[in-house]
Amino acid sequence: MKARELHELRSSSPQELMLKIKDLKAELFNLRFQLATGQLENPMRIRQVKRSIAQIKTILREGEMRNLEQ
Repeated sequence: MKARELHELRSSSPQELMLKIKDLKAELFNLRFQLATGQLENPMRIRQVKRSIAQIKTILREGEMRNLEQ
């Protein structure tokens, strides 16, 4: 994700972030299925989706830590 997209995600609510993770996990499942059946055109997309999931989870965790400090 680009810095602009990450900035937008940081301003999103936790519910929106969870929905985004859910969508990305569904996409990851589909990509893995395509890989197994030999239909995947861009194998790097799997890595991009996994990284996006991790980045969103990090943003969620940062929000939790910020709430604990208060």
